[in-house]
Amino acid sequence: MPTPLYVASPSRLLAWLDCPRRYRMQYLDRPRPQARPQRAHTSVGIVTHNVLRDFWDLPASERTPAGVAELVRTSWIDVGFRDPEQSAAWRMRVREAVTDYLRRTDRDRQPVGLERSVSLKTSTMAVSGRIDRLDDRDGELVVVDYKTGRAVPTDDDARTSLPLALYAAATARVFRRPCVRVELHHVPTGTVTAHEHTPESLERKVAEAESIASDLRRADADFSEVGVESTRFAPRPSSLCTWCDFRAHCPEGQAMGPEKSDWEGLEPTAYETRDAS
Repeated sequence: MPTPLYVASPSRLLAWLDCPRRYRMQYLDRPRPQARPQRAHTSVGIVTHNVLRDFWDLPASERTPAGVAELVRTSWIDVGFRDPEQSAAWRMRVREAVTDYLRRTDRDRQPVGLERSVSLKTSTMAVSGRIDRLDDRDGELVVVDYKTGRAVPTDDDARTSLPLALYAAATARVFRRPCVRVELHHVPTGTVTAHEHTPESLERKVAEAESIASDLRRADADFSEVGVESTRFAPRPSSLCTWCDFRAHCPEGQAMGPEKSDWEGLEPTAYETRDAS
């Protein structure tokens, strides 16, 4: 019998690269170890993505700042914030950031896809994921990924991103149309960084994903045989440990420093800056 394709997502592949132990706890352990509660910056990211998705379902007459404000209000996730005042300040900040971002967007040009699922099969793996936004630019498809964190992405981030390259390769196969441009849109600042792939660079990225999937196939099989005693899932301590959702179950991760607070990933708002002064 032929070997089944290894089924994965870009996030699963990257989890293995970040830390094999976190990968094991997140994807293999059953029951899965309890993860820490959601942080505030995750709530902000989810709301921002949902609003930018639902905005395009509004009638053209409602694609206004008032329409955005209503979407933010109804989509708001009040989890992880220090107190109600911080939550309210960030709700206003998200509303302003999304409104400013959309002002620089052609609101009459409907995207080809929003949170569109795409998949890519090779001789060894099947990878699937969701694209935040898929645009049609003069007959060519463009992959758009929203970013909401403090760090502003660079063109090099777009160039080296494995998920973006896999999305572009998958999109080209699904739609049978050219798709080589990938973009990172930093919503808080409106910064757009991009990279134009070539067929050769996309092939290299697909080969990189196949190599990771091959490692995962062996690691998963070893876990099925010996469980948590497998030596393939050694921790990879780094600064990421202070943010890890599973650090409570990892002594090596706890040794990397105190855990970040629920709202550590947020920048101070104007309200908080005034309050501090």
